[in-house]
Amino acid sequence: MKDWKERKQVIIELMKNEFYVPMKEKELAIMLQAAPSDRAELKKALDELLAEDKIQVSKRGKYSLFDPKTSQGKEERLFGTFISNSRGFGFVEIDGKQEDLFIPEDKVNGAYHLDLVEVALLKKSTGKRQEAEVIKILERGTNTIVGTFQKSKNFGFVIPDNQKLAEDIFIPIERSKGAVDGHKVVVELTSYGSDKKKPEGKVVEILGHINDPGVDILSIVKGFDIPMEYPVKVMNQAERTADTVSEADMLGRRDLRNVTMVTIDGEDAKDLDDAISLEKEGDNYYLGVHIADVANYVQEGSALDREALNRGTSVYLVDRVIPMLPHKLSNGICSLNAGVDRLALSCLMEINPKGEVVDYSIEETVIRVNERMTYTSVKKILEENDEEEIERYQELVPMFHKMEKLAEILRKKRKKRGSIDFDFPETKMVLDDAGNPIEIRPYDRNVATKIIEDFMLIANETVAQHFYWLEMPFVYRTHDFPDPEKIQKLASFIYNFGYHIKMSKEEVHPKEIQKLLGKVEGSAEEMMISRLTLRSMKQAKYTVECTPHFGLACDYYCHFTSPIRRYPDLQIHRIIKDWIRGRLSAKKVDHYEEILPQVASQSSRLERRAEEAERETNKLKKVQYMEQHLGETFEGVISSITQWGMYVELPNTIEGMVHVSKLPGDYYLYDEQAYEMVGRDTGRKYKLGQKVQVQVEQTDRFLRTIDFILVEGEEENE
Repeated sequence: MKDWKERKQVIIELMKNEFYVPMKEKELAIMLQAAPSDRAELKKALDELLAEDKIQVSKRGKYSLFDPKTSQGKEERLFGTFISNSRGFGFVEIDGKQEDLFIPEDKVNGAYHLDLVEVALLKKSTGKRQEAEVIKILERGTNTIVGTFQKSKNFGFVIPDNQKLAEDIFIPIERSKGAVDGHKVVVELTSYGSDKKKPEGKVVEILGHINDPGVDILSIVKGFDIPMEYPVKVMNQAERTADTVSEADMLGRRDLRNVTMVTIDGEDAKDLDDAISLEKEGDNYYLGVHIADVANYVQEGSALDREALNRGTSVYLVDRVIPMLPHKLSNGICSLNAGVDRLALSCLMEINPKGEVVDYSIEETVIRVNERMTYTSVKKILEENDEEEIERYQELVPMFHKMEKLAEILRKKRKKRGSIDFDFPETKMVLDDAGNPIEIRPYDRNVATKIIEDFMLIANETVAQHFYWLEMPFVYRTHDFPDPEKIQKLASFIYNFGYHIKMSKEEVHPKEIQKLLGKVEGSAEEMMISRLTLRSMKQAKYTVECTPHFGLACDYYCHFTSPIRRYPDLQIHRIIKDWIRGRLSAKKVDHYEEILPQVASQSSRLERRAEEAERETNKLKKVQYMEQHLGETFEGVISSITQWGMYVELPNTIEGMVHVSKLPGDYYLYDEQAYEMVGRDTGRKYKLGQKVQVQVEQTDRFLRTIDFILVEGEEENE
C-alpha cells in the first residue's frame, strides 16, 4: 500500500470504481495488495472513513461507499465497550451517552467482555433501555482471565473470578502447566468460543492455592490486569537514580531549607509527596504547599515515564500498595523525608482573613522537612490537648494552631460558595500476619486530615487557575453537573419530606445540594437523602478542557499535589517546570496539545480500575471478617433498595443483603419512586435510612457477598 496519508483516498477511489462490489476487510486487503504488516493500518483507515461517514459497513461486514438511503446513519451506527452478564445478555457503554445499550442474548454475536464493538440500534425495544445488536467486534478487550482451576481426567477447566463471565474456560491437559484442583491461575484465551463450544485457553501462571495467604488479593490484582513487577529497563533506570540531592540539582532553585515545614500523613505512609509550612504576618497567612519534584527524576519518554503512564496511579489495597513508581524513587529520593534535602515545586500563597489568595508564586525549590508528623499526633495536640505530645513537639505547636485556624477559614469560604462535603466514612482494616481481618472500623477523619485536605485543595485551585489564564495546554480535574433527570427524580422524592431543590434551566447549583445536606443533618432521613444525593452525582475525571468542578463549586481545579502516586500530577509538573524555565515554545505547546487528551482519558480509566480493585479487595476482607460472626445479630441501616432486596450497612461499614424472599410475612414489591420495599397485603414498608436488626445468615467468598436476615419484631418501622 501507499504512504499512510494516501491510503484512505486509495480505498475511496477503489470503491468509486463501477466494477467494485462490497467486500469484507480481508477481501479489501487482497485487492489492495496489503502486506500482513499493513493490515493494522488498513483497519485504521477503514475505521476513520467510517467515522467520517465516507464509507459504510453492512451487518455482514462488507464495506461500500456511504449511501444515506441505505445506511443506518451515523446516529444509529455506534461504537462502544461490551460489558457481559453471566446470564448471557450484555450492555454496551458508549462514550458521551448517559445510558448503556442493552444487548439481548441472541444479538451478542460472539462479543466477549470488554470487547470494542460496533452496534446497530434495534427499532423495537421490549424493555426500558434502548436495545442494540453487535454487528462487528473491532478489538478484543479480554486476553487473560483469572480463576480457580478444576481438574478432570483428561482436561481441566477454569471458573472465572469475574462474575460477568458466563462460561468456564476449557483447558487442554497439556496446557494446564501442572495446575491442580483449587489453584488460582491466570489463563490466556486461545479461543473465545461459539454457540456450541466453550471458550478455550492455556494456563500461563499459577498464583498459588486458593487457601494460601495473600493469594486472594493477588487474584484480584491479576484479574484487573494491574502490573505488579517492573520491567528490567525500568528497575535499571530506577537503580541509577541518585540517593541524595547534589549541588548541581539545587542550581537556579529557591532555597527554603530554613523555612519550618512538616509532612502530615498516616502512620504507615512511606511515599511522602507533600509538605506544608505556615507563617503569619499581620492579618495575612503565608501558606507554603511543597510538592516533591518527581519530574526532575522521571524524564518524559523514559522507561520510568512509560511505565508510570501505563500504571496511571498507585493502587492502595488492604494488604499492600502497588506503587506507580519503584520504591527507590517513591520511598527514596522523591519522598519528602524529614532531615534531608529534597527538590520540590512549591506553591507559596498569601491568604487574607477571608480565605482569599491575594498573592502567590509557583517556584522550583529545595527544602528540608523538619518533622514527619502523623494524623494521630496532630490530632492529639489539637483535639485532645495531650500534654506528652505537646511537650514532644512544643516548637511546632504554635504553627499547628495557626494551621487549624487557616484550614477552618478556607473550609468556611468553600462552604459559602457551595462546596459539597459527603462525609461518608471510609473503611480502616487491620489484618493479621496471614492476611485475615481482625478489625474493621470507620476511618478516622479528624482535624489533621482536614488540615491537609484544605491546604491541598487551595494549592490545586491556585495552580489550575494560573495555567487556565495563561492559556497553556494542561490537565484539569473536572466534575460535571449532575444529570437533570436524576436531580429531578431526587427533587420529587425529597418533596415528600418537606425539602426542595431549586433548578435553573435544568441545572442545579452545588450550593443547592449543600443546603439540602445541611437541612437534613441530624434528621431521621439524613442517611437516606445523603446517599440518594451522592448517587445522583457524576464521576470526576481528568480533562484538557477547564470546566467547573461541581462538587467543589469552583471554576478551576487540577491535581498538582501527588506526583509520586498519580500520573496527571507528574504530567502537569513538567508543564509547570517548562513554564518556569521559559521553555514553552510553540513546538512544545503543540507537543503537549497532542499528548494530553490521551494522558487525561487513560488516567481517568486507570483511576477507575484502581478504585474497583480496592473496592473488590475490601468486599472480600469484609466477607472473611463476617465468616467469624455467622448467626450473630447487629443493628444497621438500610443503605440501598433494589427489586431483589435491600442492603443493610453496619456501623463498621460492612454491608450485606436481605433478599426480598427473606422479608417477613408478606410478598414485597419494590417502589422505585419512593425507594421503598412495600408488603403487598400488609402495606408494611422498609425504606432507605431505616434502622433494622439483622442476623448474619451466610457468606460467600467466591461471590464476595454477605447475606443477612431481619430479626423479627426488632426492626423499627417508622
